[in-house]
Amino acid sequence: MSEPLLAPTSAALLRHVAAVQTASRQPSLIAGVVRDGQLAWWAARGTETGLADGCDPHPDLQYRIGSIAKPLCAITVLQCRDEGLLDLDDQVDAHLPHAPFGDSTLRRLLSHSAALPAEPAGPWWERNDAAHLDDLFDRVQAQRPVLDGRAEHHYSNLGYALLGAVVAHRRAAPWDVVVAERVLEPLTMSRTSYLPYDPHAHGRSVHPYTGRLQPEPHTDTGSMASAGQLWSTLGDLARFAAFLLDPVPVVLSNASMREMTTVASAPAGDAGGAYGMGLRVEAASTGTRVGHSGSMPGFLAGVVAEPGAGLAAVAMSNGTVGATPGLAAVLLDEVLAREPAVAPVWQPEPVVDGADDVVGPWYWGNTPYAIAVRGGRLCLEHADAARSSRFERLDNDHWQGLDNYFAGELLTVQRNERGAVTGLSLATYEFRCAPAADLRSVAP
Repeated sequence: MSEPLLAPTSAALLRHVAAVQTASRQPSLIAGVVRDGQLAWWAARGTETGLADGCDPHPDLQYRIGSIAKPLCAITVLQCRDEGLLDLDDQVDAHLPHAPFGDSTLRRLLSHSAALPAEPAGPWWERNDAAHLDDLFDRVQAQRPVLDGRAEHHYSNLGYALLGAVVAHRRAAPWDVVVAERVLEPLTMSRTSYLPYDPHAHGRSVHPYTGRLQPEPHTDTGSMASAGQLWSTLGDLARFAAFLLDPVPVVLSNASMREMTTVASAPAGDAGGAYGMGLRVEAASTGTRVGHSGSMPGFLAGVVAEPGAGLAAVAMSNGTVGATPGLAAVLLDEVLAREPAVAPVWQPEPVVDGADDVVGPWYWGNTPYAIAVRGGRLCLEHADAARSSRFERLDNDHWQGLDNYFAGELLTVQRNERGAVTGLSLATYEFRCAPAADLRSVAP
């Protein structure tokens, strides 16, 4: 059971929620904080939900979540990969022979680095109902890659429409059915759906001068659904945030979650815009922070999670323009500042097969490193955290890097004819048991 937040923390969070609702004129806004896997705090401001009975916002009220559908889409792609239905380096046309941008790889689509246009040609998809996949393909056939085709980060709703189409083809079912069966149901996100179900907020925009509310359409985006169609609730997005903090293997393995949350692309000159696979990724004091924002006509949303701190936050509103998506990060920062995590109780490390042969000090030339077991993993440690990495064992004398500079690189244990360890090789790094000067001093 999650411990409730302290009263001063709750009061500070409410002030943030109120400030955003007032300053950016949100008809209704609801936000919450997830700790220890549960919704530990929530608050709402504004009662203009659009419901005839004047229903105030509550954790079971649906709002549209826009592009927060993208991490859910990425999960369905990685599930297909994990089950052998596709490879991330496959081209789109390996699965959809007549698709536009068919030479784009799934991996680059996932990280928005396939140089696809941000939007499909034709009527604005967010405001037009139920475009069929064939219609979408026809509309975008004449479009061309952006950035001269360079593999740089360029956010693309069209790219995620193609990913959803690939999943639908491989699963022989519409994407919304696939995501419901393989992600939403296992995570008990029972109030997340393709179309809205009562009770749900109604989309609104605010006239810039009269301040009066105007209705926004609740479109059925059809073939673009995997880019931003879904509706959800604060309670359900809190469950999804808890999943980002602690993955459920029946939905996605820890290894695949690491892929999602590892930086794969970033806009030039924008250190804050790094993207993994379906998630934005940024450095945090406890490791990394991941999440996504969402918007559709009449709705805004944001979810952010910091696994190292065991905290996440969610915000949703029924306004077209405003600061709601960024509110989640503000709430998370407030909790971290006021209630920093208590260090976990230290426990003896488990036995990691093969680790005892290589733990201890190592040297790359005269540069000191160390290998130790931390958190049940073999870890290469260095004063520069970027050169530190965790490793998993492949066989007796081979380990593979899991993160940072040595992610994916092979660590090989070198032995003499008696089987004693004499050194380590990692990429082009050669590690020895003593500094280079000491080794030279004893050389014959």
